[in-house]
Amino acid sequence: MRTMADETVSIDKIDREILSILQTDGRIAWQTLGDRVHLSPNAVAERVRRLTRTGVIKGFRAEINQAALGRTLEAVIDARMPHTQGFDDAVMKRDDVLWAAHVTGESDVTLAVACNGTAGLDALLKWLQREGATETHTDVVLSKIR
Repeated sequence: MRTMADETVSIDKIDREILSILQTDGRIAWQTLGDRVHLSPNAVAERVRRLTRTGVIKGFRAEINQAALGRTLEAVIDARMPHTQGFDDAVMKRDDVLWAAHVTGESDVTLAVACNGTAGLDALLKWLQREGATETHTDVVLSKIR
């Protein structure tokens, strides 16, 4: 059975502008968004609904200030470890893992994390070892570009 996800969606220049704006401000008012792309609020709302319905827009999320939650150290961790569903499920439950992906190359998994300082990072690395990581490489984030 063919699903909508199997098809490439065709978008135009205005759709691209809308997507770019929504990536910066997902709560922008239809009127303001319409003004920025030179469309009426109704026309821009219909485009956003179509982009959502076709799967181009997967959802709207809040951007969290990790430092406000005490997570002052962000890092990217590459780990060698066996792929298990149990690990994937455990990662989904951790608040300090911003995202994780199975990757090709020397590592098996890459994680972006936000920890409560070096003690939080150390605890997370020890957790990875308990989960089966045989080797890790950690890069601390100095500043974000995007």
